[in-house]
Amino acid sequence: MQIIDLSATELSFAIHQKRLSCSEVMQAYLDQIDKVNPTYNAIISLLERETLMASAKEKDQQLSKGEHIGWMHGMPIAIKDLALTAGLVTTMGSRILKDFVPSTDGLMVERIKKAGAIVIGKTNTPEFGLGSHTFNDLFGVTANAFDASKSAGGSSGGAAVALALKMLPIADGSDFMGSLRNPAGWNNIFGMRPSIGRVPMYPSTEVYLSTLSTEGPMARNVTDLAALLEVQSGPDPRTPYALSDSDGLLNLSSTLQDHPPLIRVGWLADLNGYLPFEGGVLEVCEKALKLFARQSQTVRVESINPRFDPRRVWHAWCTWRSTLMGARLGPYLIRPEHKALMKPEALWEYDQAQGIEAKTLTQASVERTSFYQAMLEHFNHHDVLVLPTAQVWPFDKNWHWPKEIITPTGTVTMDTYHRWMEVVIYATFAGLPCISVPAGFNQQGLPMGLQLIGKPRGDKELLQIAHAFEKYSASK
Repeated sequence: MQIIDLSATELSFAIHQKRLSCSEVMQAYLDQIDKVNPTYNAIISLLERETLMASAKEKDQQLSKGEHIGWMHGMPIAIKDLALTAGLVTTMGSRILKDFVPSTDGLMVERIKKAGAIVIGKTNTPEFGLGSHTFNDLFGVTANAFDASKSAGGSSGGAAVALALKMLPIADGSDFMGSLRNPAGWNNIFGMRPSIGRVPMYPSTEVYLSTLSTEGPMARNVTDLAALLEVQSGPDPRTPYALSDSDGLLNLSSTLQDHPPLIRVGWLADLNGYLPFEGGVLEVCEKALKLFARQSQTVRVESINPRFDPRRVWHAWCTWRSTLMGARLGPYLIRPEHKALMKPEALWEYDQAQGIEAKTLTQASVERTSFYQAMLEHFNHHDVLVLPTAQVWPFDKNWHWPKEIITPTGTVTMDTYHRWMEVVIYATFAGLPCISVPAGFNQQGLPMGLQLIGKPRGDKELLQIAHAFEKYSASK
């Protein structure tokens, strides 16, 4: 077994037990990046090999003195290019920020470094993280790990591909409209959108309305996913909605086996015919759920209809999203010359925000509240709700986005650039924890994932259910 074949947990043990040196680990991953990244373009702004090897040597010297910094000691990681990294360019995939080098780390990056990780570069993302397809005018497109002619998804596409192709042992991501879940599903790995406040984001110019986006972990298995979440999570007084560690997240990886004695799964499928899906998506997901139930004696899967009106949810979602996107993008457009440097989809997002009145946002909040209450009713009967992670299979990487979904019964035109990802908004809008787990492949060998949506602040139980899914779905 090669070094890059080890899980992040195995790698951590090997480093701390001095069975592997940090220098050996760094060498192995940089060799894999040199071999694979030119084709897939997942890692960007990679630091010089000499610099990184020197950092690895320093980590080895610390271990020789008995200084064990943390779980990620000596572990290479590339940070998603939306997160601030001190001394390392953070472009957000935009030509406007091509030379921006932050003076400080974001809170999540700070925690990863304190756990001992070595930041080697960044992972590619679409411009400002907009659109579930990783391409931009600075670095180009990131290709799918299973078919280099297809999209990797996004916005954490670079992170997902780097993980799937073993260029990294573990990765961070962030999620607004499926940005962790879609690329995880399309690259056959695990990605977790934690409960809002579980991984607090700082610095931030607005900390009260911004309850749709969160950072979170990505990994090749659930144990690693839980371990990185422990590193990323925890309260911070600068963020008012940050959650504490009092609900059992400490030493989480050691309790993953303790899933509920009966796992009641609510399969929402296409929301009673509302969501269009490309042929084969639902079938692959249903097959994965049936295998989960068959292999385990503790799982009961039930097909259910939504207790909410998805049309009303979509309209409320668009109002809330547009308000946030307008506020986020507006400062970059103060300078008129920046408009020509921003992609059409970003300009469209900004335009949608203009004219939204307070009463409109308030009504959207009322609808969001009603939707949340409906989701709670579902959890009176089920421990986890399940949807596919995407409505289409990975598409041609030269497209900007799919203009239509060809279903088994007809073609449905998409009226916005993000409508084809409507399936991911429900966990986000309700602020619920959600994990994308691998579901399987179509006849062309392209992957699809399942969203496991957990109860409010039920991150621990959700990880336990995902761990059970991983165990039994692998028992072919």
